[in-house]
Amino acid sequence: MRVKLIHCQVFTREIEDVVARSAYTVDVESIPMGLHSLGVEMRPHLQDRIDASDAMGYDAILLGYALCGRGAEGLRAGRTQLVLPRAHDCIGVLMGSRHRYAAYFENHPGVYYRSPGWVEFQTPDLKLQPAFASEMNPMGEQNTLDEFIARYGEDNGRFLYAQFSSYRRHYSGLTYISTGVAYDEGCRTRARAEAEKQGWAFEEVRGSLTLLERLVNGPWDAADFLVVPPGAKIRATFDDGIVEAQ
Repeated sequence: MRVKLIHCQVFTREIEDVVARSAYTVDVESIPMGLHSLGVEMRPHLQDRIDASDAMGYDAILLGYALCGRGAEGLRAGRTQLVLPRAHDCIGVLMGSRHRYAAYFENHPGVYYRSPGWVEFQTPDLKLQPAFASEMNPMGEQNTLDEFIARYGEDNGRFLYAQFSSYRRHYSGLTYISTGVAYDEGCRTRARAEAEKQGWAFEEVRGSLTLLERLVNGPWDAADFLVVPPGAKIRATFDDGIVEAQ
């Protein structure tokens, strides 16, 4: 089987590990993390990449994305089927299950998340970001008052920084998702240092490559994956299935 895998940069090290062990031919395209902060506006950027791969004779185009703030909603399969995991965001994918993430979130509602990719690649691609997206992204870069003032001017900068600081006060912890891939140890150290600097409680959870392994190698069972047949598009369902083909 020959497949194309289009994935968010946050999964880079995990994808490298999975693809290196795959028996299939996997052509990989990594998309900068900054695209995620566009929300629904990331859709045309992903659709362009899907369309460019559609005529290449792949058995499937795999999406290393979740629903991602409905950014994946509306993506359409051309002549090639699309496959993506059923997850709200990358945290559920990295934890290996949307249900495991939901259970963890229920008991840890006020935490930021980090993973090898979030630590290594968190500098946003400013060309892809709307003006205020990275500041309000709880897993993006941290910003100082001086940075806000430099970008938005004195009055606006102070106002936006106050709003951002108020938003952040609801968070009291940082959870690092360890996936056991390259750079994991160094990224864990950096995540712990960030938590200490911010005065947040630090916790580590063991991640899983299960969903990414099955995305690349199959099987694509309906419980954990959506297979979008040619001509259909992705639709958000707002239930446990998260997405469906329309």
